[in-house]
Amino acid sequence: MANENKPLSELVETTMNKIREMVDTNSIIGEPITTPDGVTVIPVSRVSFGFGTGGSDYGKTVDKFGGAGAAGVKIDPVSFLIIKDGVTRVVPVAVPPMGPVDRILDMVPEVMDRVEGFVAKKKEEKGIY
Repeated sequence: MANENKPLSELVETTMNKIREMVDTNSIIGEPITTPDGVTVIPVSRVSFGFGTGGSDYGKTVDKFGGAGAAGVKIDPVSFLIIKDGVTRVVPVAVPPMGPVDRILDMVPEVMDRVEGFVAKKKEEKGIY
């Protein structure tokens, strides 16, 4: 029985080895880059991956095996760690997506400024201070 599963286990092992080659810890936390003025920059990424492997014996003999394996890796830059003079800062790469409530809250200061300007203009027109 173990002999029959050997081609499938080899296929799974080969797929996993290829994924390990593609995704390592350096993909998530990148190699530090040091500038001449002493600033160290470390890239941080999000890594997503998936794989599928399958196989089966076919025909009347056990020595015929058909199988396939596939894998995909996605690496998204997230932020940079910036270290200067012992102080570490996190600098995001992109602004996080905003929902409708976030957009409205983001617009409140601008709307308030416009309302204040409108009220001040009306008061000025009527001579009220």
